[in-house]
Amino acid sequence: MQYNRTGKWGLKLPAVSLGLWHNFGGVDVFENGRAMLRRAFDMGITHFDLANNYGPPPGSAEENFGKYMQQDFRPYRDELIISTKAGYLMWPGPYGEWGSRKYLISSLDQSLKRMGLEYVDIFYSHRPDPDTPLEETMMALDQAVRSGKALYAGISNYPADMTREASKILKLLGTPCLIHQPKYSMFERWIEDGLLDVLEEEGIGCIPFSPLAQGLLTDRYLNGIPEGSRASKSWGFLKPEQVGPAIEKVRKLNEIAVSRGQSLAQMALAWVLKDHRITSVLIGASSVRQLEDNVAALEKLAFSDEELEMIRNILE
Repeated sequence: MQYNRTGKWGLKLPAVSLGLWHNFGGVDVFENGRAMLRRAFDMGITHFDLANNYGPPPGSAEENFGKYMQQDFRPYRDELIISTKAGYLMWPGPYGEWGSRKYLISSLDQSLKRMGLEYVDIFYSHRPDPDTPLEETMMALDQAVRSGKALYAGISNYPADMTREASKILKLLGTPCLIHQPKYSMFERWIEDGLLDVLEEEGIGCIPFSPLAQGLLTDRYLNGIPEGSRASKSWGFLKPEQVGPAIEKVRKLNEIAVSRGQSLAQMALAWVLKDHRITSVLIGASSVRQLEDNVAALEKLAFSDEELEMIRNILE
């Protein structure tokens, strides 16, 4: 495993981090999740990323992670980076989502209880709140760090201009923004239009989620939608109607990956990591084998100018 500095800060993250968005909830097989986490740690993945609403049902990924901690990882707490987030709907009433101090601090307390932890390493505002002043949301992140319930503050899904403003507020408060978690892949490139520049200027790290476009950037859907895949599940974010329009590009990209001696998933991860502003890439996995296949992307990160040109032509 290689470890990269997070922006200008002292914390290093593994080039590949494991997200528990899918496959670790109450609807999933507990021992499968356990096997993946154990193998991930053995391969040098020290960063496990959660959020209050991960499951389904919401909260269940953190509950399961608390059991994994108790069973396996308690002695290794200081070798781990554990993150969680708050921003999406978690409980009824006016204080159960978005970006108020009331919601963020309450949610963090609930997350710590579910996971059986004294603190998380990174606590994120999961999405900007159009109705709450940015100052209030950032003050809540500052409070989380000052109270010892989090070591670092992060933001997720914030556009470039708000990211700059959030960074400015956090600096003034004395708890600088460590990291930004945006959606980024070959098929979703909005962060190239300004956000990456802001992160570099502000010294903030970047850890993209959905680098494989929910599994679309793999060889899984080349011949239709297989049983058990994300697109086949009713609770997933990848819908069957998204697969069809993209499949021609997927096939062409797969040809380049094969010529490089990689799987499409490995090439897609390497493509995201090629930018020096990317700290780590956040993968999901449904099996130990898939996890191992993804981590093997690190064996070939370099691209020739010709390969990049071919990929650019396919994507555009």
